[in-house]
Amino acid sequence: MSKKLLHLIWIVLGLYGCNKYETVPVPVIGPNSILTQTYPLEDTSKHIMEGVYQVLSGTDRFGETVVVKWNRDKMSVFCGNGCYMILSAGYLDSVIVMQGYWRYAFGDATGLVTAYIGKNDGGSDIIYGHPDFKKIIFKGGFGISNNNIDNVLIIQYIRPINPTMLDGSFDIVAHRSGGRTSDRLPVSENSIEMIDYTGYFGSTGIEVDVRLTKDGIPVLYHDGEINIRLTQKGALTGPLSDFTYLQLYYFVRLIHGERIPKLEDALNFVIDSTDLRFVWLDTKSDVPSLSTIIPIQQKALERAKQQRRNLKIYIGMPSKDVIDDFMNQPDYLNIPSLCELTLDDVRKVNARIWGPRWTEGTQNAEVQQMHAEGRKAYCWTIDNVFFIQQFINEGNFDGLLTNYPYIVAYYHYIR
Repeated sequence: MSKKLLHLIWIVLGLYGCNKYETVPVPVIGPNSILTQTYPLEDTSKHIMEGVYQVLSGTDRFGETVVVKWNRDKMSVFCGNGCYMILSAGYLDSVIVMQGYWRYAFGDATGLVTAYIGKNDGGSDIIYGHPDFKKIIFKGGFGISNNNIDNVLIIQYIRPINPTMLDGSFDIVAHRSGGRTSDRLPVSENSIEMIDYTGYFGSTGIEVDVRLTKDGIPVLYHDGEINIRLTQKGALTGPLSDFTYLQLYYFVRLIHGERIPKLEDALNFVIDSTDLRFVWLDTKSDVPSLSTIIPIQQKALERAKQQRRNLKIYIGMPSKDVIDDFMNQPDYLNIPSLCELTLDDVRKVNARIWGPRWTEGTQNAEVQQMHAEGRKAYCWTIDNVFFIQQFINEGNFDGLLTNYPYIVAYYHYIR
């Protein structure tokens, strides 16, 4: 069957298919936004704006304090109660203008946000790189479930983020490359589009699920089967491993219309287009697959090295079967890996990272053992606000894997 014919069949099926998945829509300012008239901020100005802020108005929605952090072209505001904001910003004369949206992680609550930093509230100093931090005040408003921005928002700079929280020694690892599709996010889990978005959530690393197609191509996909939980209604159903990559490419779309990506393409995107520094490859295949996955890992690590990217990519081992597969690979002791099982298993395969389940507790003694052996420890998958706070403040893990990286970001950067 020719590619043109396959493409035509996909279009026809798309006309008859329907996507019943309901997402929480991202509020959009619109084409008449004043941001279209502004100039982009320099990196120096963005750095000055980062810090811990007191909420003077808007505490009922966002809490008493928030953390402001930039990622590439957008500014994120992290709250301790599960709310976050993702804002675009620019300047006009001596005023900094910010517009975007806020979202509550554990429900449907969302709305528009608009704010500014006036000339006498630090705007001029930030723009020209001569900050008086005591002056920085954001003033504006936010809406709830509609486009009316009728709630006052005022936040004031308290202090910078502790430099030790920015030294790269702790990773905020996003589950399924940013969060679950079931959390009704604007992009689909395990997609390149999610990898592009996850930095706005505060993620410094990602975990992705890797499976093999019928023709042996590693792709990102969590479930064993093509289903309407993760994909739009279409022509294919059943085990993903029953279909070739070409069939998946033409006949399957993720919930928000994205294609199931090849592992190789996803890793190249991480290297070329993000600031992420950590990738956890969670092996989901029911058959031995590491002889195919490891060469892609090694090729990506070499690509990152050539581009002077300090990127770590680890083969995840969640089961004894995967450990057996791993130990059958040439030179396996020198392959960067992460083992989720016992400390003895970690040592047996010389894993660089131990990855225990969060329900086992902070396990500080075991983590200390790993550190003494030159290894790291990353805990998974921790989503409860209380336990996130506890693990950060009382534990010694080098990273946390979570579906809510913006909550982990708040409690990490607020320290």
